Amino acid sequence: MSLFEAFFLALIQGLTEFLPISSSAHLILPSQLFGWADQGLAFDVAVHVGTLAAVVGYFRREVWRLLKAFFASLKGEHSSDSQLAWMIVLATIPACVAGLFLKDVIELYLRAAWVIAATTLIFGGLLWWADRKATQTCDEYQTTPYRAVLIGVAQALALIPGTSRSGATITAALMLGYTREAAARFSFLMSIPIITLAGSYLGLQLATSPEPVAMDAIGVGLLVSFVSAYACIHAFLKLVTRVGMLPFVIYRLVLGVLLLAFIAG
Repeated sequence: MSLFEAFFLALIQGLTEFLPISSSAHLILPSQLFGWADQGLAFDVAVHVGTLAAVVGYFRREVWRLLKAFFASLKGEHSSDSQLAWMIVLATIPACVAGLFLKDVIELYLRAAWVIAATTLIFGGLLWWADRKATQTCDEYQTTPYRAVLIGVAQALALIPGTSRSGATITAALMLGYTREAAARFSFLMSIPIITLAGSYLGLQLATSPEPVAMDAIGVGLLVSFVSAYACIHAFLKLVTRVGMLPFVIYRLVLGVLLLAFIAG
């Protein structure tokens, strides 16, 4: 992998991890357009660490507050922060279970380009519908076990390539009455445990892999994914209440059509 490829792929990962536009749909395009090889396990670990550092860094005050409240709740001290922390844990469980039992099936049957194109289009349409019908009456602190499980199931569905983890969770939260900003914030906070688990899994695979590690490409991937993800989170939270989800819906529809065109060609 050249440094340009590392920069480009890390930029895509950093931007698309938190926007509701599907990282897998974007990462398939360079290989289709330019014939680039798979970026490798070490690079995957690097960009996971970069995006995780970005979301934890951006929400550092909230993360620290939620962690303190979570451990305080184990001693019987309950608060709105501990309630939110437990809801994030509950919302993480469906994706963990689905990943554990369905990962091989997804890898074997659902990583095809036509699946990514179809889910990019379908879930783009669902995002538009949810945003249009949203009542926007709840914030993340009003998350109940019922809501947490439903949003967690949406996160599990995002294991299907092209769905978009943030797109699926924001769509579910909007359907459940969250404001746009609250839906985005809860989605981003939910990403912390799931990215941590995914990165740890990849790290364990890397530790037992004979794959050579190109430290220059790893460094570029780590830095670029961190900076781009951090900037993306900041910009999205600032813009989402003003512009809504329609620009991302339009983008997804155009992207899905382009992917279909590449497949047909």
